[in-house]
Amino acid sequence: MALQMDAAALARFMEVEFPQTAGDFVIDEVGEMRIRVRMPVAHRHLRPGGTVSGPSMFALADVSVYLAILAMIGPKALAVTTSCAIDFMRKPAAGVDMVCECRLLKLGRVLAVGECLLFSEGVEAPVARASLTYSIPPER
Repeated sequence: MALQMDAAALARFMEVEFPQTAGDFVIDEVGEMRIRVRMPVAHRHLRPGGTVSGPSMFALADVSVYLAILAMIGPKALAVTTSCAIDFMRKPAAGVDMVCECRLLKLGRVLAVGECLLFSEGVEAPVARASLTYSIPPER
């Protein structure tokens, strides 16, 4: 299966469909069944103690899987998360962007399963691992 949307097309899609959050994420790289998305960390992403909050890391993983799916199937805004499990393994580094390396493990007609490793930019060890399942709307 070939890519249906490149990084520029995905960014435009986000600007149109999700203008409230499109600026929170930067698509660094898109490949077949994989994507790399960066979240420039701002004050609103932090929790007490100055670390990146769990909900912010979840958002990065969730958006990354969503965009990886759309890259493969085209612009289907109604694809939705049906399941997520996330393991927080270590404290993110302060003052640096978060990066999500995502790959799709399964891309079927109805369900897609993605796996993500989240990193503090420039740090080798992952700070979190997430597994997400998405439901893909049927063709009408």
